[in-house]
Amino acid sequence: MKINWFPGHMLKTKKEIIANLKLVDIVIEIRDSRIIRSSANPEIDKICAGKPRIILLNKSDLCEDRVVKDWCKSLTSQDVRAIPVNCISGKGLNDIKPVINEILKEKHERLKNKGIMNIVTRAMVVGIPNVGKSSFINKMAKNNIAKTGDRPGVTKNKQWIKTQLGLELLDTPGILWPKFEDDEVALNLAFTGAIKDEIMDVEELALELIKRLEKNYPKNLMERYKLNELSEDALENLDKIAFKRGAVISGGKIDYNRISNIILDEFRGGKIGRICLELP
Repeated sequence: MKINWFPGHMLKTKKEIIANLKLVDIVIEIRDSRIIRSSANPEIDKICAGKPRIILLNKSDLCEDRVVKDWCKSLTSQDVRAIPVNCISGKGLNDIKPVINEILKEKHERLKNKGIMNIVTRAMVVGIPNVGKSSFINKMAKNNIAKTGDRPGVTKNKQWIKTQLGLELLDTPGILWPKFEDDEVALNLAFTGAIKDEIMDVEELALELIKRLEKNYPKNLMERYKLNELSEDALENLDKIAFKRGAVISGGKIDYNRISNIILDEFRGGKIGRICLELP
């Protein structure tokens, strides 16, 4: 599967991020815990190099705790901190302000020495589409200011949002990069919904997901769909799941579109289990 999705507004957003970076003290990058490497936009890494950064590992409840913990250690450096969170429930978000204060300690001390006591920190929120940026901002602002949705490309314009923590957030639309050099990265993004299903062959995508789960999470797959055993043929396993779920049409033929959407939706919703597609 050759997958690429780079609408015009993403190029515009990239230019805006570059232009507005000087206005903020720190960058808050949000990634998907299930695909921490694939949800890291290399363009953001280049643009934000040298800027203090917090990486929020969102949807951490959909991934194994031990793997998320290992990722946090792997990503943390002098100017970067990684925090596991859930932007919908708010889990982990209270850790953000103390970490920001730690990273910006020297800058804040300089400001206080100049007599500036009421310090407002400005942060830019970046990430790929559908990773949870708007949910994060709404939770932090305790208000549904930013638009949210279960599909990529909802946020289109720049907006500043004030919070009660002395923190102002600059929301930016989610951006991908023009070309995926690695097919596995492209598939991971598609599995988790960072790329619109409308441009995908969902039947082929679901089959690829079955192959991945057969290899790394066979027990989860068998338990979720009540399979006694797995075949070496992914299509045969897909057929078994379809019959288990009643995804058949007249004549006993399988409704591949329906069962493919069921599998993708259940994976994205964590119903197949806590699954990490990438290890540090």
